[in-house]
Amino acid sequence: MGNRLAGKMALVTGGGSGIGRAVALAFAREGAKVAVAGRRVEKLQEVASEIEAKGGTALAIGCDVSVAKDAESAIAETAKKFGGMNVLVNNAGALHVATVEGTSEEDWDRVMTVNVKGPFLMSRAALPEFRKAGGGVIVNVGSILGLIAMKDRTAYCASKGGVTMLTKAMAVDHAHENVRVNCICPSLVETELVKELFYGDEQRDAVRQGRIATIPLGRTGQPVDVAELAVFLASEESSWLTGAAIPLDGGLSAY
Repeated sequence: MGNRLAGKMALVTGGGSGIGRAVALAFAREGAKVAVAGRRVEKLQEVASEIEAKGGTALAIGCDVSVAKDAESAIAETAKKFGGMNVLVNNAGALHVATVEGTSEEDWDRVMTVNVKGPFLMSRAALPEFRKAGGGVIVNVGSILGLIAMKDRTAYCASKGGVTMLTKAMAVDHAHENVRVNCICPSLVETELVKELFYGDEQRDAVRQGRIATIPLGRTGQPVDVAELAVFLASEESSWLTGAAIPLDGGLSAY
């Protein structure tokens, strides 16, 4: 167990799998108390149990981040259990693969609701707790597609661009309250969702190899890559860093 996050009381959305799970485990390893929130309660409970089995303090909360009441109750439950809250990781996300013409209004609304409205509602609910704690940190998990575009990702690019600018706007608004807000912008990370898209047959494998070929470091990201950057951003090591959208992309956007 480390102590880089000693005294931190964190809530991670989408915490049951993939990046969210990796972030929660890394936070707990560094001494934070960690609540994991999301819609799949069984998965959340597995993560919480894993943390507790290693001697950490954890909480699983069923929550739809796009519903204001859910967001508010998740924050309240976390603060009640831990005696406060000073870190929020907005990780829950939705993907849609299509051009603008291949995107239905329902698809557009779903992506925008989860990817932009979710972080807005969660952050808004967290700010009063941050004030009580004398400050806090928000880590948004955006995407490299919030900084650059690629084909067939119209709604996703638009939503993640929204996350990038939401990050910067909140950072400016709340810096005077000792609240820091930063955004991690990963390229392709091997989560359960990505494995479904890129594994299973020759065609999918070819697409995956094509994507890897665009990454100078020659590999996809792993959830732990994102988790380690999240630890840095949540810790006092990054105390002079706010309003940043950090490309975590194996060099993809360096061209």
